[in-house]
Amino acid sequence: MRADLWRFGGGLLLALFLGLVLGRVFFWLFLFTFGYVLWQQRQLYRLYRWLQKPKKRAPPSEIGIMGGIVREIDFRRQRHRSRKGKLTQYLKRFQKATAALPDATIVLNQHDEIEWANEVSQRLLGIKSPWDVGQRITNLIRYPDFVELMALDRNEASTIELPSPVNPELHLNIRMVPYGEGQRLLVVRDITRLHRLERVRRDFVANVSHELRTPLTVLRGYLEILDRGREGNPEVWVRSFKTMQDQVARMQHLIDDLLMLSRLENRNKKPAEVPVAVPEMLAGICREARMLSGDRQYQIQLEADTSLWLRGDERELHSAFSNLVVNAIRYTPAQGKITLHWFKQTDQPCLEVRDTGEGIAAEHIPRLTERFYRVDKGRSREKGGTGLGLAIVKHVLNHHEARLEIESELGKGSVFRCLFPVERDHRPKMHLSEAS
Repeated sequence: MRADLWRFGGGLLLALFLGLVLGRVFFWLFLFTFGYVLWQQRQLYRLYRWLQKPKKRAPPSEIGIMGGIVREIDFRRQRHRSRKGKLTQYLKRFQKATAALPDATIVLNQHDEIEWANEVSQRLLGIKSPWDVGQRITNLIRYPDFVELMALDRNEASTIELPSPVNPELHLNIRMVPYGEGQRLLVVRDITRLHRLERVRRDFVANVSHELRTPLTVLRGYLEILDRGREGNPEVWVRSFKTMQDQVARMQHLIDDLLMLSRLENRNKKPAEVPVAVPEMLAGICREARMLSGDRQYQIQLEADTSLWLRGDERELHSAFSNLVVNAIRYTPAQGKITLHWFKQTDQPCLEVRDTGEGIAAEHIPRLTERFYRVDKGRSREKGGTGLGLAIVKHVLNHHEARLEIESELGKGSVFRCLFPVERDHRPKMHLSEAS
C-alpha cells in the first residue's frame, strides 16, 4: 500500500517536472492520470475474471494495491476451502453416526417443517430424506396424540407412545426436545420388544390370577362343607382344616390384589370424574375394620368433615383407603388405637390414618410402596399381608394426582397421609343449600 503511494507520488512529480520543462503542465498531468486509471482498470478486469473462476485461473500477479487485495482474497479463499473441507468431513461423520443409530432422528425448524432426517426415519415413520425436507411433520404423521404433542410448549420436552404410521405392529416411543433457536428435535425409538414383554407380563398376571381363582374357590367351598361336618373329628383334623382355610383365604387376597394392581398399572385414561362421598365411605371402612379386628378390641375412631367430598373413581379410592386401614390393623397390637381423620390441609383434601403400632425404621420408608416389599417378611406373612397393599395405594393416588406421605417412629406408631389436589375438592349439593 505504502509502495503504491510512493509510485503514484513519483509519477505525479515526474509529470509535473516534464510539464515545467517542456511546457503544457496540465497536458502532462492529464496524460499521467489517464494512464494510471487505465492501468488500474486493467488490474480490476483481471481480478474480476479471476473471481469468476478462481479454481480454473491462477490469481493475477500484480504490483500495487490490487496485488495486496488479490493476495488477501486468495488467502481467505484458501482458508475458507480448508474450513469447508473440515466441515464436510465432520458432517459426513455425523451423518454416518446418526445412520448407525437405531433411533430415528428428525430436525424441525420453527414452523415444524423437516430440515433433516436420518435413514431410520424412513423405516419407522416413512419419512424419506431429502424428498420430504420442507414438509410439515404433522402432514406426514397425523395421529391425534402426535398433533397434540406438536402443539405443546416448544421449550418443554415431552414423550408419547404411538404405533408406527408405516407398520402398525411397531410400537414407537417419540420424544420431542427443544433444539437450537426455536427448533425441535424428534428422537423416535422402536420399543416393540419392550411393549410385547410388558403385554406378556400383563397377560401372565391376568391369566394366572384367573386360572387360580376357580380352583381356589372350589377348594374353599369343599373345605367349608367339610368344616361344617367336623363334629366328632380329632383336634388335629380341625387344626388342619383351619390352616387350609387360612391359606386359601390368603391366596384369594393375593390374587385379588394382583388383579387390582394389574388394572391400575395398565389404565391409561384418567379415573371417572364422579362425586365420591368420602365420609360415608370411611364410615363403612371403619365398620368393616371393627369386624376384622375380632376380639383384639381396637379403638377405631373417625373424624371426618361431612361437607368434604372428592371427584374421582369410587372403587379405586375405596381400595386405597381400606388398604391403609387394614395395614394399620395388621401392625397395631391388640387394644391399640387407630384414628382416621378426613379434613382440609391448606385447602387440599387430606386423609390421615394414624396408628399406635410398632412403627417403621426410616431406611424402610422409601421402599414401602414397592410390590411385595416387606419390612419383616416372616411377620408380614403371619399377619396375612400380601405385600401389595401400599403399591395399590400409590397407583390409586397417582391416578388422582395425589401424593402419599409417611411418617413413622419405632415403638410409637405411624401416620399415612393422602393429599389430593384442590381441583378434586367437591362439596355436595345439600351442603351448598344449607350454606345458602
